[in-house]
Amino acid sequence: MVRPRLVTAWAGDMGGAGLAKRLGTLLSGLLECGAFCGIIFGWASLVFVLKDLGYFEGLCQPSATPSPNLTLGSDCSRQDEQFSLVFTIGSFMNNFMTFPMGVVFDRFGTTAARLIAISLYTGGTLLVAFSTPEMAVLLFPAMSMLSVGGILLILTNMQVGNLFGNYRSIIITLYNGAFDSSSAIFLIVKLLYERGLSLRAMFLFLAACSAWHLLRTLFLMPRTRIPYPLPPDYDYGYGGLPAPCWGSGERGGRVSPCGQRVLRCRRLQYRSRSRSYRTHKDKQPSGEAGPEETPQEAPIARGARSGDAPGTPFRACACSWLFAWHVAWLSVMQLRHYLFIGTLNPQLEHLARGDHALVSTYTNAFAITQLCGVLCAPWNGLILDRHKRGKGPRPEGTQRGPCPHALTPVPTGILAALADLRSAVLSLVVTVAQCLLFSVFAAVPILPVQFGTFVLQVISRSFLYGGNAAFLAIAFPPQHFGKLYGLAMALSALVALLQYPCVALVQGPLQGDPFYVSVPCGPPE
Repeated sequence: MVRPRLVTAWAGDMGGAGLAKRLGTLLSGLLECGAFCGIIFGWASLVFVLKDLGYFEGLCQPSATPSPNLTLGSDCSRQDEQFSLVFTIGSFMNNFMTFPMGVVFDRFGTTAARLIAISLYTGGTLLVAFSTPEMAVLLFPAMSMLSVGGILLILTNMQVGNLFGNYRSIIITLYNGAFDSSSAIFLIVKLLYERGLSLRAMFLFLAACSAWHLLRTLFLMPRTRIPYPLPPDYDYGYGGLPAPCWGSGERGGRVSPCGQRVLRCRRLQYRSRSRSYRTHKDKQPSGEAGPEETPQEAPIARGARSGDAPGTPFRACACSWLFAWHVAWLSVMQLRHYLFIGTLNPQLEHLARGDHALVSTYTNAFAITQLCGVLCAPWNGLILDRHKRGKGPRPEGTQRGPCPHALTPVPTGILAALADLRSAVLSLVVTVAQCLLFSVFAAVPILPVQFGTFVLQVISRSFLYGGNAAFLAIAFPPQHFGKLYGLAMALSALVALLQYPCVALVQGPLQGDPFYVSVPCGPPE
């Protein structure tokens, strides 16, 4: 339930699109992320169904060791490796393809990106629906298409946070938490399968839901991008009142004639001002409670679009140490989570000593905890937003350069990035501590302890992905968000490829015991 105070704050700057439309965009996006975007991460539940249907069953061989009931069983380690390979490739594509998709999003806008996402998602669900145990190889392209389509959908949804300035980080992390919770969809598939519903019928229903994605694209999303901060009288989608022109220099929607006059006036003011940096309070109109993430103003170069921050090219952001350490931090912790998900089914079989019913119970428990991702992620956004509200005023004019005693002008984007980095330290430290604790619990070879592991895993994962998106949104210029988010995920995908040899190590020499790969996740940024 949205508190009245939040509604009042959101309604304070509703010039174009009304509060009802913005809330409709917010809630429908939450449903979209929570029901579709990250379903591949419920892979453990789907594997249970696919094994029962006989996918890759030909890879099982008679076991020379008797099972606990003193009967000769089957050695299905090669089957587990094949399922792990499907997940490895799918999760790799989920990250690696985010960079080209981010370029598409930044270059061609929301509508083009979402149409690609819907096509991929529909194709993936149809491939699973028409796959059979004899055509199990269809799982490879199907999971990859579901992954890429899902990550592109959430990439276009995270800009919705720009509609609610003061709560931008909370909404971004909320969407990422919903992305985590969507992995529970495969639990629903598993439960419905156990009650007699066919896998084909369920995935055909998911394919039919693409019509809803299409309607949302047309009426509740912008044609290009939602700018930040919002211009006066900003509107978006095809459901709004007609405007005399599109864009008017602000990418992502319609600007009314009044808004265009204000923008022209601001451009003239920018050109007449000096390049000195001004504090947040100097820019804020009297009596107005502006958002804590108001970007620094700077002169607009001739021919530049008003939504772009001058002096901060994409290459400078991508080659910065700030971005490099952030990618390293993300890569190590993401690999830890992927290893846990990829080895969960064989790990549970190892700890349960082959008890099929017990493995099913723990698989259901893991999937149910994933639903809590949407509840855990906003805590990280709350930490980010509260910590930034407590910051002092930003420095004026100069910053210390490479020489300790020299004061040199610092470009606006770098200055803002450093200030936002300081505000994000608490969030990053909390995320690393959670991942470390989760790894410790995962290394304990006691089955009941895994309930605690499941809880810590979903909290840690929600903080990781929500914090990653929020950090990139606040520390770098908004016009590069799609590319930087995609590049970070693509680079981390290369590190995530290590999960397959680790899984092969668990299935082979370690005989299903993942203790030696349950290691701490690495240092904070």
